[in-house]
Amino acid sequence: MSEEAVKAAEAVEETTAAAEPEDVSYQAVEKEGVVTAIWEMQGQKHLRTIDPRSHEGKQILALFETAA
Repeated sequence: MSEEAVKAAEAVEETTAAAEPEDVSYQAVEKEGVVTAIWEMQGQKHLRTIDPRSHEGKQILALFETAA
């Protein structure tokens, strides 16, 4: 492969990786069996913390309980 072809292939890989972000997931933080926070994660990156008592936090917890 020529040097230009290698660079072009690397550019395509980088563009593809940037275009396909990792899925967002949620992790419940518990203390003594009580959810104290919900972490919104994208891969290993912490995006934000959600209060489980908020409207959005209650919706997330309800979806989790329904799925279990």
